[in-house]
Amino acid sequence: MSTPSSLLPFPTIDLSPLSDGYGSRSSSSSELKDLAHSLAAALSREGFAYLLHAPLRIAHDDLIQLARDFFALSHEEKMAASKQQRQKQKKIQKKKEKEGRAGYRGYFPAQRGADNFKEGFDVGPPEGVSSSLRQQSAGRNLGGGEEMDLTEANIWPPPSSNQGSSALRRNIEEAYRELQTLSTQLLSLVAVSLGKEPGFFAHYLEDSVSTLRLLHYPAVTGEQRQELSCTEHTDSGILTLLHQDGTGGLEVLSPEGEWVAAPYVPGSIVLNIGDLMAKVSGGRFKATMHRVRAEAGRERYSVPFFFEPGVECEVRCVDDEGEGEGVVYGEHVLRKMKAWVEFQDAEKMGVVEVEAV
Repeated sequence: MSTPSSLLPFPTIDLSPLSDGYGSRSSSSSELKDLAHSLAAALSREGFAYLLHAPLRIAHDDLIQLARDFFALSHEEKMAASKQQRQKQKKIQKKKEKEGRAGYRGYFPAQRGADNFKEGFDVGPPEGVSSSLRQQSAGRNLGGGEEMDLTEANIWPPPSSNQGSSALRRNIEEAYRELQTLSTQLLSLVAVSLGKEPGFFAHYLEDSVSTLRLLHYPAVTGEQRQELSCTEHTDSGILTLLHQDGTGGLEVLSPEGEWVAAPYVPGSIVLNIGDLMAKVSGGRFKATMHRVRAEAGRERYSVPFFFEPGVECEVRCVDDEGEGEGVVYGEHVLRKMKAWVEFQDAEKMGVVEVEAV
């Protein structure tokens, strides 16, 4: 049974006018302007919205199943595609012995004693980014002498790990492409809502390094004390599109300062914005705090898609006329990720080997 819309913590927005793409003949200009207005109203008040009837070929349940299929792999198979494995390979190539932080793409295991009790798998652009950008952006300093390549290629489990691994990869990559296209359409609506032309954010799409993340929150059982599976935070970037299963657990901080549940609405996508989009909007939109509460005895799967511009993209407030201070996306995200548990040294933190039920 679905939750009545009047009891939901933020608005629902019907994306049917985007079914043939932004600006198609079947969608009138007034429909798109109304849609942009609805989106702006939600992002201004709550910073979140439920999106319905999104123009995606992949079904919601099939996307969640991709997460289930990946996390059904053994711990050894998942670790073969881990951020830590990528970093070890880099250190061997550079003949470095010092252990350090994880790579940007790949699997990260659940870690002991963390309020972020989850395992995940991060995927970037299937086709990669231009070679010139890779040369320009590789090796950005993360602090403490460690380097992080935000443009690195994806890492996958060995083909021999699972008979369906090739199909799993193809389906994940296709889901990435569809969600990137949807993000592009939503950015056009955001631009219109801010009084700009639909293509105002086109430069954000050049060598975009968006991330599709598969997430599994293991069930909390026995004497394990775990109030949160993901600690309270705001997202760091532009747009987040979240597919979640029916387990529950997502909570959003209300304007009144109370944590309210954001239940699953069948077939919906949860949209929220990050810190950079709040800056871009000149404070018109809110980057809202949210968290995931651990549900005793129940595991949870979700698939967030983080729209990210290019590493060298300079992000500015829409009110700036070229004189305001911009933010280079790559520098911004590196400052943020120093504290993210998925990019810490998992072996030092203590890895929890999770086998999906």
